[in-house]
Amino acid sequence: MPENVCHWYYECTACGVLLKPKSGDCCVFCSYGTTPCPPIQAENACCLNL
Repeated sequence: MPENVCHWYYECTACGVLLKPKSGDCCVFCSYGTTPCPPIQAENACCLNL
């Protein structure tokens, strides 16, 4: 997982499904991961510099 950016999309390597963030989440890590993405954990704005 990158430490300074978010991923808006992730293609599953097993089945090929394209995951997108759920409504209200900034990225797929926040929607489907067990912990929020690093920018959110560090209390920084997420995805603003992309």
